[in-house]
Amino acid sequence: MFWVRFLVLALLSQAGVTQTSSNPIHASAPPNPTEEQPPLNTGSLSFPWSHLRLPENIVPLHYHLLLHPNLTILSYIGTVRIELQVQNNTNWVVLHSKGLRITTATVLDQNLAHLSDQVLPVLHNPTHEQVAIFSPRVLTGGQKYFLLLEFGAELGEGFYGFYRSTYRTSTGETRTLASTHFEPTSARMAFPCFDEPSFKANYSISIRRSPAHTALSNMPVEQTVVLDDGLMEDHFAVSVRMSSYLVAFIVCDFRSVSATTASGVKVSVYAAPEKWEQTHYALKAAVKLLEFYEKYFNISYPLPKQDLVAIPDFQSGAMENWGLITFRETSLLYDPTTSSASDRLWVTKVIAHELAHQWFGNLVTMKWWNDIWLNEGFATYMEYISVDTTYPKLRVEDYLLDTCFVAIGRDSLNSSRPISSVAESPTQIKEMFDTVSYNKGACVLHMLRHYLTDQVFQIGIMRYLRRYSYSNARNQDLWDSLANYLYAGEHLDLTTMMNTWTLQTGVPLVTVARQGSRLVLKQERFLRTTHPSDPAWYLWHIPLTYRTDTSTSIHRHLMTTLTDSVEVGEEVGWVKVNVDMAGYYLVHYDGPGWDDLIQLLKDNHTALSFMDRTHLIHNAFQLTTAGRLSLDKALDLIGYLRSESHTVPLLQGLAYLEAFYRMVERMDIPDLTQNLSTYILWYFRGVIDRQTWSDKGSVSERRLRSELLSLACHLGDLPCLEQAQRSFTHWLDSNSTLSLPADVTETVYSVGAQEDSGWASLLHIYTLSLSETHKHKILSALSSILYTVIRTQDLDSLIVMVARNPKGHHLAWSCVQKYWSTLVDKFQLGSFSIRNIIIGTTGQFFSTEELTEVRVFFESIHEQASQLRVTQVAMDNIQKNILWLQRNLGTLRSWLDQQID
Repeated sequence: MFWVRFLVLALLSQAGVTQTSSNPIHASAPPNPTEEQPPLNTGSLSFPWSHLRLPENIVPLHYHLLLHPNLTILSYIGTVRIELQVQNNTNWVVLHSKGLRITTATVLDQNLAHLSDQVLPVLHNPTHEQVAIFSPRVLTGGQKYFLLLEFGAELGEGFYGFYRSTYRTSTGETRTLASTHFEPTSARMAFPCFDEPSFKANYSISIRRSPAHTALSNMPVEQTVVLDDGLMEDHFAVSVRMSSYLVAFIVCDFRSVSATTASGVKVSVYAAPEKWEQTHYALKAAVKLLEFYEKYFNISYPLPKQDLVAIPDFQSGAMENWGLITFRETSLLYDPTTSSASDRLWVTKVIAHELAHQWFGNLVTMKWWNDIWLNEGFATYMEYISVDTTYPKLRVEDYLLDTCFVAIGRDSLNSSRPISSVAESPTQIKEMFDTVSYNKGACVLHMLRHYLTDQVFQIGIMRYLRRYSYSNARNQDLWDSLANYLYAGEHLDLTTMMNTWTLQTGVPLVTVARQGSRLVLKQERFLRTTHPSDPAWYLWHIPLTYRTDTSTSIHRHLMTTLTDSVEVGEEVGWVKVNVDMAGYYLVHYDGPGWDDLIQLLKDNHTALSFMDRTHLIHNAFQLTTAGRLSLDKALDLIGYLRSESHTVPLLQGLAYLEAFYRMVERMDIPDLTQNLSTYILWYFRGVIDRQTWSDKGSVSERRLRSELLSLACHLGDLPCLEQAQRSFTHWLDSNSTLSLPADVTETVYSVGAQEDSGWASLLHIYTLSLSETHKHKILSALSSILYTVIRTQDLDSLIVMVARNPKGHHLAWSCVQKYWSTLVDKFQLGSFSIRNIIIGTTGQFFSTEELTEVRVFFESIHEQASQLRVTQVAMDNIQKNILWLQRNLGTLRSWLDQQID
């Protein structure tokens, strides 16, 4: 029954495919040349530039952009007049354009007089997404000119450039809007421009629209003109200097709610009219967070307004366009009746992330995409600093460890990369928006902040932002801004230290061993897969911290050599290294070290902080994957969890047991599946029975309830299944007017969907719901949705959901192979969605046969796969799974047999 309803294949077969042009470089003839403007002979001209990066001999100063989108015929026309500063004599202007029809090109002098009475030819290099305009008169170095271009294009079908989006009203009417998403290299899809982050300029934007629509852009409307044909033309105020990827404009019929910050910034949240009630939480959060950042950075927000807009079709979580942040609806809208505590935290964190970007990324921008972590790592880390201060009850610090654990998961594979990496092509640049830039970047900054102290870190950040405002910066500029202080009486070489974290791959493993009164230390790169045949030499400058049973103090030591030692004293019983996991490294305790800590947790686990307990659990199970620690030792470590009262270590230990269960369930090993299920339900019986089917309690308690009950029902726990089925029946009998507790809604739906009638009812409600968070819960429960109702933006999530089902992972992978071209066409090569699909579908494989199948497929799409780092990540993941089975499956079976006995 379940798989009859799995219609992802139908969805993909219905999706249209747009073929990408592969035409060679050519010159396009100007339209309708006249006798007064004879065309130049383009036959002798060849494209003047061969590099992916634009020449630096011309710099844009100011764009005057006029756009007229037509939401009926789904196309637009526009003109752009770019003020240029010419550095060296040249006849050529080279800039970016992708998929645009440039109809006229003109070069004007600084007095706006034409330099030529001839129509200028436009040459195209589609491979590099560039155009070149030839001027018969030399453009003189040191002079300013204007490039005037007229162009047109269709509103895009995907999620990049200037694209169309739709939503349905409760009466079934489909309405269309147009929105932009330019980061990293898609401004060139909307208008011709110098589409690189270092080419900052001012923008004067005007948009024509019908009276029924609203136009939004980075700046507020300065003037609206009524045109003869009844259209309106909005003229927006001149922007501050910014990079092209931060430009944004929207034409829609949304409603908004507004408030003003203490410093006078107008904040507005926009959404489709029928979702307006879901905007109020975001408005309060945005005002509070914007005020926090102005105080923390000690720099006023530089624009007069800040809009936050929920876009119905949106690929990523959000985009930090300066003054006009765009969001996926689930990342901005909050419905108290259907949104869980985790949903609220998610919305708050995403808003915090994007507002942090208004300083980190927008005010100060990385010089090139190799340092995108300066944007994303900082914004990710600032989520925790800002939300911890403004919304302490959300307990955001409970999630920081997860951020670092995810980073370590990626960084402990051979296929990882340095934080700062080479990226030239658009596909390579898109792949930079990954776990390394976001998660590892945030965790390295967390380590640095703890090492420098909060005050020194904050002062250095303020210095950095002031020094490079409205400009671009590199890694080195940040280290220089932070290092202007004395540490322990000596100047710290911060550059050397931080280069070991940003310019080399991987995460360090510190092995510690007691030798008398000393703690002997050794560092090496930690890998969960096999080591390369010719391993590189790795050395980090590690700010070590440790705590012992003889003192409440945190001891510090900077480890800058491969081996080292510190004095701890003969009387010390146990040592815990990397206190609260402030450092980005794993720790292995040689000799009796692990036994001492296992005993400590059994005797008095509160002697360690909840972060230390969670860190120990994570490290132990990572070491078992790498073959450095026996699995039974790691399982013994979590034997204390019956006494654990804190959500974070409890969920960390439970997560590993759940992962093992899903693995053996997927591999169809019945006896092991049954024994593991029995053990989990027996061991955690007490904490499961204490859960209430409600939304009461703290955020941490609600998170535990949601995850624990979901697992219990999945394991077939009879009391859980009966309560979920009762709740589902009552909900259906009420004609879905009864409000289910948001934290257990997904579990209730998952149980209810097992019956045909329940599945059909959920599908019907999915089509009617106005809450995207509610729809996501239904989608997760169904794990399949008809192509007529699911949005393309959710397709990658759907495929991954199906792949996680033990009966669906091979079907999902077959779907990816069959419809690979369609998926790339919809989401773009290198995008988050493509990476999510590849990792999500292959991450369920545990055999050499499956590894071979994946490798053969990647070889069949070699031209695309060779551009993607994620293909190697996928194969590393499968290899890691294979090694885990070889090293640990037998131990797991034996350990469970003992526990069951």
